[in-house]
Amino acid sequence: MALLNSDCPDLKLVARGKVRDLYEVDDNSLLFVATDRISAFDVIMDNAIPGKGKILTQVSLFWFDLLKDVLPNHLITADFEKMPEKVQKYKNQLEGRSILVKKMRVLPIEAIVRGYITGSGWAEYKKKGTICDIELPKGLVESQKLPEVLFTPSTKAEIGDHDENIHPSKMVEILGDKALADKITQSAIALYTKASEYAAQRGIIIADTKFEFGLDNQGNLVLVDEVLTPDSSRFWPASKYQPGQTQESFDKQFLRNYLESIGFDKKSSIKLPDEVVNNTLEKYKEAYALLVGKEVSL
Repeated sequence: MALLNSDCPDLKLVARGKVRDLYEVDDNSLLFVATDRISAFDVIMDNAIPGKGKILTQVSLFWFDLLKDVLPNHLITADFEKMPEKVQKYKNQLEGRSILVKKMRVLPIEAIVRGYITGSGWAEYKKKGTICDIELPKGLVESQKLPEVLFTPSTKAEIGDHDENIHPSKMVEILGDKALADKITQSAIALYTKASEYAAQRGIIIADTKFEFGLDNQGNLVLVDEVLTPDSSRFWPASKYQPGQTQESFDKQFLRNYLESIGFDKKSSIKLPDEVVNNTLEKYKEAYALLVGKEVSL
């Protein structure tokens, strides 16, 4: 059974994002609930992908553990038995798709790291020879590995609006703190590098990904939100990688391709056919199994 919206009246709902519902548990902690909603082109679809939120949660937990030596994260627990009583009463709805996290001051930047030229980066490069106004060598082809990993931040948009790619220097202006901007840049590249090297051993190319960061009470940089999921990353099967064209993928690209094929207006929510729902879910399951080395438990 798909969960489109969580309903926890005894918890204070702080926000509903494209995928996650966020509740305040107490003064120091929040509950992140990964629903089965799916969005593409910043539009939330009418129907959900059953079990997707549980897969996203398990993928993030895997990466939190693998990357904790690179940067601390906001996780308190994902063990439902260790959650506060007022959360446990919603066990049937929330178990397997929720994490209890520390409250942070979340920074207003999407930290995007690119190892390959694709998506909006490829579109900009074809027009101007740049990504986020960063000059690149001439003659690159679609999906080619970039000469070096690129950090290309974007602004965070409200739901329904589009994130805006910005030059890294603009991030310094937004944050008002060059040292913090440098730390975000270095941390994002270090996280991507470790993750992409691990994934390569499992037959997956991480073409690009998006991280979010917050600051704890001591002002330390902390990794927050989801991490390296098929929602926030482009995962390509290494065995089928062929530069010069669009790649097969384990992520939402299947859904994006379907929407492009029907002339989707990138504004209006629509109901997805069963075939698209089922195929998208299979891609998520396959990515999890390859990365973690076992079948996902739903």
